[in-house]
Amino acid sequence: MNISIQPLTPEQTKPVVTSSAFGKVFSNRMYSQKWTVDKGWHDAEIGPYKPIVLDPSSAVFHYGQEIFEGTKAYRRADGHINLFRPWENAARFNRSAKRMAMQGVDPESHVEAIAELVRLEHEWVPTADGSSLYIRPTLIATEAALGVHASGSYLHFIIVGPAGAYFAGGFNPVGVLIADEYVRAVRGGTGAAKTGGNYAASMIAGDLAAAKGYQQVLWLDGVEQRYVEEVGAMNVCFVYGGKTIKTPLLSGSILEGITRDSLLRLAPDLGYPITEERIDAHDILRDIASGAITEAFGAGTAAVIAPIGRFGFMDKEYVVGGNAAGPVAKHLYKSLTDIQYGRVADPYGWTMKIEV
Repeated sequence: MNISIQPLTPEQTKPVVTSSAFGKVFSNRMYSQKWTVDKGWHDAEIGPYKPIVLDPSSAVFHYGQEIFEGTKAYRRADGHINLFRPWENAARFNRSAKRMAMQGVDPESHVEAIAELVRLEHEWVPTADGSSLYIRPTLIATEAALGVHASGSYLHFIIVGPAGAYFAGGFNPVGVLIADEYVRAVRGGTGAAKTGGNYAASMIAGDLAAAKGYQQVLWLDGVEQRYVEEVGAMNVCFVYGGKTIKTPLLSGSILEGITRDSLLRLAPDLGYPITEERIDAHDILRDIASGAITEAFGAGTAAVIAPIGRFGFMDKEYVVGGNAAGPVAKHLYKSLTDIQYGRVADPYGWTMKIEV
């Protein structure tokens, strides 16, 4: 893949920042390429981070053809940088594109673009414990014409920015409200795709949860509103008896999380059997009340592991594990982040080392 590297002028160069709130600061450079029916993918370049100029009639504004991904770069103790399973993110990017009737990208070129952008912007990768460089690949429809059909042109771009430690105040559990009015997705819909519309539709329930003193929403299935699907933008897991982990079976409306998949392989090797099942929310509440469930946690790129201390449902609260982060969540978090940061050997071949 030939990527044109555009130089930065002094006016386009801002001081390196390696500590900030997530999603607030971005580096000096970005990657972009275009696709059209007649030329295919072309004009791949890494150049200055800058605004994107689009026609007001561009399809992304009117018909929601848009997808994105989220992955991270981690500073190793030797000063080099690790990417974590970027190939799986590239594959999911293309699955999302296919579901949204968009033009996919070449996976190898996509990963190469991420690696080259991170290499150029390596000074932006933080060194503080728990921090990382967040990577946001995006694909949008750019055809300037109204009409409900797949766009004839697309823009693929990647931006990166520093992300501080998710648990700045400690590995503390969050409160979760179980949604009993709104649903996130249905089978056959776009729930398994990382498209902006899924997140826009979730915000009203998030606001409702916040008003009731909770930080996240547990989504139930869109048909019976009974079976557990996701928690916020994360997959969810429940620990029985301090050892056995259960997570919802992928249904077509649940996002295929990279962290989730990693846990399916890692947890059994650490002595925690993990199963994928169709999980009834009423059974979960019963098992929390009886003490059979000893821990619950979310799993996703941002937090890796996010302990859940309490669930709210129908004006009743159910406390898990004394509303404290449990030993299984702590063990999984440490084990997975040790691999991501290169603190231990990677027996799974998950990391991609970038030398700087």
